[in-house]
Amino acid sequence: MKVISIILAAFLLAIQAQLWLGKGSLPRGVQLRSVLAKAQGENEQARLRNAQLEAELRDLREGLEMVEEKARFELGMIKPDEIFVQVRR
Repeated sequence: MKVISIILAAFLLAIQAQLWLGKGSLPRGVQLRSVLAKAQGENEQARLRNAQLEAELRDLREGLEMVEEKARFELGMIKPDEIFVQVRR
């Protein structure tokens, strides 16, 4: 009976050692959660920066379209290989 108790105690000790010191241990899990939280924060900052850059790009594109439109209608400018036709009402 004493041998079985020693064997069971050894198994229990091995399981506890794996829980506290092994590859999937509790401290390692806490460390990985910390790394994950940091990476998620960095990803969120990158998403915000990407959204800002997309908005700036959109403004630049629309701004160039607006400049082209004003040049065409107010100044009568045309692109190369275009034919200008003016219709009066």
